[in-house]
Amino acid sequence: MIQVCSQCGTRWNVRDKQRVWCPRCHGTLLAPSGAAPQSQWGPPAQSGSPQPGPRRTGPLLPAGYRWVAVRPGAPPPPRGRRRDLGPTPRYLSIPRWGLVEHFDTPEEKQVARSGPSAAAVRKVLLATVAVLGAAAFVHLVRYVLLIINRSVLLNPWVAGAATWGGIVVSVLAAFLVVASAVVLTNWLIARRAAAYAHRGQQDPRPTWALRAGCLIPVLNLAWAPTFVIELADVEARHRWLRRPIVVWWLIWVVATAVSAFSTATAFTTDAQGIADNTMATIVAYLFGMAAVLLALQVFLGFERQPVEKPAHRWVMVAAEPPNRKDSRSARAVEPEGQDPAA
Repeated sequence: MIQVCSQCGTRWNVRDKQRVWCPRCHGTLLAPSGAAPQSQWGPPAQSGSPQPGPRRTGPLLPAGYRWVAVRPGAPPPPRGRRRDLGPTPRYLSIPRWGLVEHFDTPEEKQVARSGPSAAAVRKVLLATVAVLGAAAFVHLVRYVLLIINRSVLLNPWVAGAATWGGIVVSVLAAFLVVASAVVLTNWLIARRAAAYAHRGQQDPRPTWALRAGCLIPVLNLAWAPTFVIELADVEARHRWLRRPIVVWWLIWVVATAVSAFSTATAFTTDAQGIADNTMATIVAYLFGMAAVLLALQVFLGFERQPVEKPAHRWVMVAAEPPNRKDSRSARAVEPEGQDPAA
């Protein structure tokens, strides 16, 4: 079916459907020159009804040919050939590539620390505990020999070994106690300097004051624990180390008092006084061993976590379900008898 444009005069093959506007200039199309034939793809005509127009006739096409409908104008551009994507990829394991989020962690300040190492302090404290325990055992053996000597004369070699053995182990114990005090003082000074440096400050107490407060007898009973508590406050660990520090402080005071008593009664000459002094010395060594063990516990409490890392711990807590009674007893937002607001 051909329709001619009334403006541009273009002849348009509108096929089997009449049109009104020209596709080129949007002018009015004239009436078709002939009746529209029936489409071969339309619904089949009912039997007995006349055909609406003449049948489409034309020369028969040879085998292998067919009619192709094309639109007027230039032919469309040829389609690009689809690229071969290749075989489907397969992985023997889960691939680790992909979109990964990288979180920049704040740079930690590396503070140069001096003083003795943690391993050296631990070895000195453990050696002190072992020697104090050995000294308590030797004096216990000496006390048993004193009880036996009340009725039986001891062998001179046994008596000499008990006497000199007690003296040697006592001197060694005193030396290791002083060494432990010096090592712990050096560690405390270095730890305080590193803790204050990490916060961008300087230790308010001078080094000579720290050494004097930790090494002078009797004076260190008040100042040494104070310095340790200040260190725990600076590192924000006073909440976890408060109880070990207090227990160590009390045991240290008791051990100092018992040691002073045993030293004051060491110059007695009667048999009962010597036995009492030996028993007081045993108790002093046991309390001293407990004080050193508690000091080791406080030391390890600080060394379990470096100065550069914060002491806050994040714990996962399960959320509690809301109480139904409270939700029911709450005052209603909408008045009774009306629907709630959307």
